[in-house]
Amino acid sequence: MTKESIIEALKKVPYPGFSRDIISFGLVKDVQIDGDVATVQISVQTNDAKVPKQIFKSCHEVLDPMPGLKHAKIEIDVQDPPAQAGGSAQMGKNTIPGVKHVIAVASGKGGVGKSTVSANLAVALAKEGYKVGLCDCDLYGPSVAHMFGSRERPLATEDNEIIPIEAHGVKLMSMGFLLEENSPVIVRGPLATQYTQQFLKNVLWEDLDYLILDLPPGTGDIQLTIVQTISLTGAVIVTTPQEVALIDARKAVSMFAKVNVPLLGLVENMAWFECDLGTRYPIFGEGGGQREAEKLKIPLLGQIPIDIPTRRQGDDGAPVALLPAEANASSAAFTRIAKSLASAHPV
Repeated sequence: MTKESIIEALKKVPYPGFSRDIISFGLVKDVQIDGDVATVQISVQTNDAKVPKQIFKSCHEVLDPMPGLKHAKIEIDVQDPPAQAGGSAQMGKNTIPGVKHVIAVASGKGGVGKSTVSANLAVALAKEGYKVGLCDCDLYGPSVAHMFGSRERPLATEDNEIIPIEAHGVKLMSMGFLLEENSPVIVRGPLATQYTQQFLKNVLWEDLDYLILDLPPGTGDIQLTIVQTISLTGAVIVTTPQEVALIDARKAVSMFAKVNVPLLGLVENMAWFECDLGTRYPIFGEGGGQREAEKLKIPLLGQIPIDIPTRRQGDDGAPVALLPAEANASSAAFTRIAKSLASAHPV
């Protein structure tokens, strides 16, 4: 039994609600060996009493069976998260220079239209006269470049800051601008973390009212990197009405709760299909978003119908929110969502 073997074993202990372990998370501050007794000192910032209890239990589960170890002493220092501007408390303590509000758009699973919501929310805010940026944090499935109809390559300043692409009144950054259209993104966790940090801190976002982050599905390394790197105004959760989507949306909600990121509201996408005769068909169920928002005690920011213009506009590189609100129900819904968020979080 060595200090190195103890640390290696602790890499199997995930931070509750995440796939990342407490070693890479930086929670383990010291490991001491005294004969057949190991003392592990852990520091965690949380106001959720379940987090240290779960970490304590998981540490014993991986350490107690180790050969040569008679007793593992797990000492956990629990601290209150530091207060952030606006009264919130979360892991990421740094702001992005020149950016007033950073809003993460997240879901617990893929296929619910999160990128569509992110793109159209950014465009709708820009139409309201705000200065807006959109960062595509989905490194493995970047779609922002296509949805905004741009294949430009970003330039850099003399200080090696990336100059974002601009389209439809929105500043953009995406892995899609750096690769050929059919090139896969093959990066492991540490490199994905590095790219994410560069997109947040090394892009010349400057002078934005709102920066929208289009997060990848799930609750993995990229999400954790974001909340560790910057202070978020809050998160918008995207789901479809059916229970199978809501189950995963709750995982995203739980993740943000554990790292003290405020939930700004829920968007129900693909809420219904309306035929030419005006009849609505709830293809993916009905009322799921409203019930979930009430359960979570957060606003239901809006319900987005599933329609051909939204798909067509996205494929053509011109998000549907560019259409007049009176001409398209989806555009009108995105306009209401943008106004609601701007009203709740003014610049």
